[in-house]
Amino acid sequence: MKLSQTGMGSTKLNNLDEMYPGQSILLQTGQLVQYSAGLFGYNTIPLLVKRNIEKIITETLNKYGCIEVLLPTLQPDTIWKNSGRYDNYVNDGTMLITESNKGTFCLAPTGEEAMLEFAREKLKSYKNLPVTYYQIGEKYRNEIRTRGYLLRGKAFPMLDAYSFDINEEEMAKSYKNVRSAFLEIFEKIGLKVIPIVADNGAMGGKRSEEFMLISSQGEDKILYDESTGIGLNTEILERKDYKEYLKNEYGIEDISNLKEIRTMELGHIFQLGTRYSEMMNGKYINQDGKEAYYYMGCYGIGVSRTVAALYEQCVVKDKKGEACGFVLPKSVAPYKLQIVVKQENEEKKKLAEELYNTLTSNGINVILDDRKNITLGAKIKDVKILGTPYMVVIGDKQEGEILELENSLTGEKIETTAKEIVNIL
Repeated sequence: MKLSQTGMGSTKLNNLDEMYPGQSILLQTGQLVQYSAGLFGYNTIPLLVKRNIEKIITETLNKYGCIEVLLPTLQPDTIWKNSGRYDNYVNDGTMLITESNKGTFCLAPTGEEAMLEFAREKLKSYKNLPVTYYQIGEKYRNEIRTRGYLLRGKAFPMLDAYSFDINEEEMAKSYKNVRSAFLEIFEKIGLKVIPIVADNGAMGGKRSEEFMLISSQGEDKILYDESTGIGLNTEILERKDYKEYLKNEYGIEDISNLKEIRTMELGHIFQLGTRYSEMMNGKYINQDGKEAYYYMGCYGIGVSRTVAALYEQCVVKDKKGEACGFVLPKSVAPYKLQIVVKQENEEKKKLAEELYNTLTSNGINVILDDRKNITLGAKIKDVKILGTPYMVVIGDKQEGEILELENSLTGEKIETTAKEIVNIL
């Protein structure tokens, strides 16, 4: 990508949001555009970061035997009335609806109803089970209190998956399978999450866990023991039977060593049992030739929330201790290298073009900062604004074919050549 084609100018950061400096930088530099509270547009680099995260999700879930599908986000009100949840969602103002001469339609806040409608046409026999379907699509919730920019919006991309099994034991196996997939997904992205005991709440069912990122920006408080890895949402303690629940479902008998920390929820998984299949008459023919209800699991990752959490975690600071940009992990950074060139020098400009062409022809995504009338120093600062992991500066100090490859995070520099950079990246 050539930076001159993006329309990006050098931006001076002012009055960053102290709570969310990462997303504040994205907004000030035009990488995110806010249309209203909770509604955002993505410029190219955050968009590609989001797509890379989605690619990690799909590749990992496919590896674990899950099946990708795509359901409509605009849905007839009838499927929500069939489940009995339509009035609740409309009355509390969560669901966005539209009325037309063809009927009333809903913008989906979640996917249980649509997925059950989808599954009943495919999973008619025990021979078709088990199966886990998943999708990545937009969800819509009329959040009264939007918070943290992408962390809690009104429209947001989400991974939601649903498992279908013949009994409780098989449901537990599917739950364990997706749980392992989620841990691998977050590890690949570069976010260290903690799976903790959670309350099923309005979702119902028997067991659930939240995938939490330790963060002072989070709105959740959990109890956590770092030595054992045991954690639980403080909401659990509001249950009258919390001691029995923790012991019977999770084998936790002593919580005296757990300490309160602040976290950010990025994912949530549930064992739903037959609650939704009973509500919507979701049945299959079992081995005895009789009708039986599906045992279901439900699994979600907030994609835009994960993007936001990643950017906030990757914030870097200048010598004054003030946020000045990011360094994205190589696993999700859409561009691995940024070439900074003194545009007024024709010889340096030609060398930068040659390096750019060499790298792109070898399948390496690179940014060439070919903007005019911007100082070399300002261009170097913009490497971190865009979060690029490596940079090469081609200015007056560069000589011959020798290039200096710099790690944007550590500042480590090595002398190398264009051919060697291909091998390194």
